[in-house]
Amino acid sequence: MNEHTPSPQQRAREEELIETVVDSFAAAPDVRLKEVMQALTRHLHAFVREVRLTEEEWAAGIAFLNAAGRITDERRQEFILLSDVLGVSMQTVAVNNEAYGDATEATVFGPFFTEDAPLIENGGDIAGGAPGRPCWVEGTVTDTAGAPVAGARIEVWEADEDGFYDVQYGDDRVAGRAHLYTDEDGRYRFWGLTPTPYPIPNDGPVGKLLDAVGRSPMRASHLHFMVSAAQMRTLVTHIFVRGDELLDRDSVFGVKESLIMDFSEQAAGSETPDGRDLGGRSWSRTRFDIVLAPASEPTNTRAEAQKGTDR
Repeated sequence: MNEHTPSPQQRAREEELIETVVDSFAAAPDVRLKEVMQALTRHLHAFVREVRLTEEEWAAGIAFLNAAGRITDERRQEFILLSDVLGVSMQTVAVNNEAYGDATEATVFGPFFTEDAPLIENGGDIAGGAPGRPCWVEGTVTDTAGAPVAGARIEVWEADEDGFYDVQYGDDRVAGRAHLYTDEDGRYRFWGLTPTPYPIPNDGPVGKLLDAVGRSPMRASHLHFMVSAAQMRTLVTHIFVRGDELLDRDSVFGVKESLIMDFSEQAAGSETPDGRDLGGRSWSRTRFDIVLAPASEPTNTRAEAQKGTDR
């Protein structure tokens, strides 16, 4: 810990630099951009001054960012991963999704969404051949007054039982993801995989950072949802498995109590909701009723920001 206390003369010099840099953005024609850049400048300089950052530490930080840039491509977003493990992603979600009635809570988007997930009918299977134990997922989509939302688009995606998303395999497979629409009564249903814990990608600079500070890269078991409908706030969320031992230490801070669901175990050979033959395998089932807030409230723009850059 750097306990050096700067002299009054040194403090004055540092504060003068801050004001000079802040003033350099004063003529920005975009008022919001000016606000963001000036606040960013103040906070960054405050960090440097608080920890009395050394030049060697600054160089190490730049090297870390360079490494994150080099590993980032169309399939992997290391900077999103960094935002996630620092809790910035969840804080941004919180700021942009203020509570509205009993609307379903949002959580982190994650780095593995793709726009080209296949369409399935209600009752279809999102697994696409991915390994894992079958899971029946069903529920409704309503507004905060309880009225069903017909035709809501539901994007779902998840890792397989080995802890990998399809895009992490490096081939052209599409598995563990799909989109579907609610019926006229706002109902939806599909077959997926029973969620299992897995580590976030930890073979890059973010993984090295977690290792250096003694943090686990593991994520609690979850299933991703993105739900959109006309005149409704787009919801980006997960559901988590009740009883998962990682619920209180999810590596990206994404768990919320309201999103923890019961995934009830079903014995091998037991009757399935749609009569599907699972070949004698055991399976699970869960229910997730989704409530959408009106679009006039603050919106979650994370999905929009990632369009065209996600894996």
